[in-house]
Amino acid sequence: MGGWRAGARERLERVLAFHDALFMAPWRAGVAREARRQEDLLVALTFCEALGVENPASYHTLELYPELVAAYHDWHRRQGLDRAPHPGTCC
Repeated sequence: MGGWRAGARERLERVLAFHDALFMAPWRAGVAREARRQEDLLVALTFCEALGVENPASYHTLELYPELVAAYHDWHRRQGLDRAPHPGTCC
């Protein structure tokens, strides 16, 4: 009985891998790029407020501020900056 289930599971995993390769793989890079773009926008909006620029979404992003410090560091590193672009932000 266990061998039958293992074989069925293996076949199902192969079907799912084929489905992923056929339908999802061509779009994966675009989806990842868009997710990164949206995350960068959120980080920029959040830290604009720390720099004195009014953030139109400040009510919704205030509780995210502590969690986005690391994301801000990753963002400015991706932009090619070794240090944060403004002296008022920690890095």
